[in-house]
Amino acid sequence: MKQAFCLRNQLPESIFVSMGRKYTFHEHDQLYFVSFATVNWIDVFVRRIYCDIVVDSLKYCIENKGLELYAWCIMSSHVHLIISTEKGNLSDILRDLKRHTSKTVLKAIAENIQESRREWLLWMFERAGKRNINNEQYQFWQQNNHPIELATHQMLIQRLDYLHNNPVESGAVDYPPNYLYSSAKDYYLDENGLLPVIRLS
Repeated sequence: MKQAFCLRNQLPESIFVSMGRKYTFHEHDQLYFVSFATVNWIDVFVRRIYCDIVVDSLKYCIENKGLELYAWCIMSSHVHLIISTEKGNLSDILRDLKRHTSKTVLKAIAENIQESRREWLLWMFERAGKRNINNEQYQFWQQNNHPIELATHQMLIQRLDYLHNNPVESGAVDYPPNYLYSSAKDYYLDENGLLPVIRLS
């Protein structure tokens, strides 16, 4: 397929964020559109400090876990990715990415004295964690995750356009490349964005 498209106190270290038991990654070297959202669609990624944690985590997965990133977008409450891998396991990579970002973002919220919603955010994530027996304390990401294999060129273009136009539809910007936390600059302007992406032609 790819070739065809050339707390005020410190949080405990053992935060465990449960993931869906069943992923639908059948062929890990194919292209998949993946979305995952915060519990209750809480708008966390309205501050750069939290967005940068996701960016750094994606970069780590690219450099160390074999993640191939083709497109991405971080919205206020969710993340869209088009991904694949030649040498890894997408289920494992995504699980580790979500686990690390949840732990790190929660810690950043707890330690951010300028976060006006700090107590409310932590209370919401703790409440969500208590509702799921698989969590020790907090739940940051929703469990649901349904990767969509982009089996046709039409599906690929539709998801690519949807991903890059999400910030426009939300009213954040009026032109996709003006949105910092996405790969729109790579595709629209042929310039490098925050993350190294494999551009689909």
